[in-house]
Amino acid sequence: MRKSFDGLCGLVSGRLGQDPRSGDVFIFINKKRTLAKLLRWEPGGFVLFYKRLESGTFELPLAKNTGLSQVMEYGQLAMMVDGFSLKYAKKRRRF
Repeated sequence: MRKSFDGLCGLVSGRLGQDPRSGDVFIFINKKRTLAKLLRWEPGGFVLFYKRLESGTFELPLAKNTGLSQVMEYGQLAMMVDGFSLKYAKKRRRF
């Protein structure tokens, strides 16, 4: 989780083979699932969102494939960042 704009753009283009300036949101989560970075291109430059949880973990949606990337809907992203359980639709403890 030490990478910033350039490092994350390199991961998106090099490892995922996608264009980081496409307007998609690219999500990076650490192994303990307590830190998340969201990278998005907006007109004029990149925006990097960072969230660190004081307690609890981010719940990831069930993976349909085992590749490096996974497609997620905006509603799933919003629920994951806000702490809702995608499985039971319960709010998880955050602080």
